[in-house]
Amino acid sequence: MKKRIIRRITDNALIAAIYYVITILLAGYAFNDVQFRIAEIFLFLIFFRKDFIIGVTLGCFLVNLHSPLLPWDLIFGTLATLVSGLLIAYSRKMFWGMIYPTIVNAVVVGLMLHFIEELPLFATIGLVAIGEFAVLLLGYLIFAMLAKQPAFLNLIMADNRNEEKDE
Repeated sequence: MKKRIIRRITDNALIAAIYYVITILLAGYAFNDVQFRIAEIFLFLIFFRKDFIIGVTLGCFLVNLHSPLLPWDLIFGTLATLVSGLLIAYSRKMFWGMIYPTIVNAVVVGLMLHFIEELPLFATIGLVAIGEFAVLLLGYLIFAMLAKQPAFLNLIMADNRNEEKDE
């Protein structure tokens, strides 16, 4: 039991760290109105283990400490990731891992950019949605293949709560 708890803490710390490093390395693409935050593909990990919401949200929080829109991005950007993660955690189909974060981030980040940067609302929401969806489509394709690999599922200690893994 204690080893399992330590493993879950370690896994989440690793996810947060990798999310942070990937996003900081590609920061030029992570904070614009068209955002390609490649590490967002880690949202799909939440589909396999609900507790991964901690690592993904923490990674997002740490990255947002570098946002030019402090404190707003730290609060609302992180909250958008948390809400997206919660929606994914309770989804029965991995497909929704593309849809929920696209909608949540487009609206939350789009509104934030509109009010803070005075960017046009609907164009900004659309641009954020395009960037988020593009990254999540890539993530969906990757994780749909990984979901069929027992070695991957064992490696991440996937929960068996989802009988239907999008076939």
